[in-house]
Amino acid sequence: MKRFFDFTAALFGLVLLSPLLLLCAILIKRESPGPAFYRGIRIGKEGKPFRIFKFRTMVPDAENLGGPSTAGDDPRLLKIGNFLKKYQLDELPQLINVLKGGMSLVGPRPDVIGMVELLIAEEKKMILSQIPGMVDLSSLWNFNEGERLAGKIDPHKVYLEEIWPTKKRLQIYYIQNRSTWLDIRIIFRAVFKIFGLNWFAIKIHVGEEVFNL
Repeated sequence: MKRFFDFTAALFGLVLLSPLLLLCAILIKRESPGPAFYRGIRIGKEGKPFRIFKFRTMVPDAENLGGPSTAGDDPRLLKIGNFLKKYQLDELPQLINVLKGGMSLVGPRPDVIGMVELLIAEEKKMILSQIPGMVDLSSLWNFNEGERLAGKIDPHKVYLEEIWPTKKRLQIYYIQNRSTWLDIRIIFRAVFKIFGLNWFAIKIHVGEEVFNL
């Protein structure tokens, strides 16, 4: 049922959003030479690598010009890239990954191999047991990562110390409590966040900590 919903929603989304996707691609190409898409390698279910579809938000060869974490004031960011990241529009091409079956609409966000290797064995086994998703509880909590990292001398160090531990906890919570109803709430909450709407929040208890996402 989840795969049927993912396939149907991704196909409908790609058709509906095709004018917006085309416009984003044109704006990227106008500002910077190079491809409109970023095809970085991510780690999927059971540790299998795959190439993710995202709009390119940075200058060409950005991975060799700076660290893996991107602050909102990162000089590698394109002007259009900053806008795309702010409203999460750079993530929309991942609907192609969902259509192909390598990703789901909702699931633990896929990471690069370097971050996966930092997981302890139990965390890795649990997180990699699921098909990665476009959005999850951790991405709702960390919706404006660029703004949180802006102005930091070492954004990646701040990410590892202040964001990564909570991200893992929320991903594991989702896996342990996943349901169709939770998926639906996550999807709608993500859409509302993009438009700055706070009509409802997802309240969860992770240990003794309460999150209003």
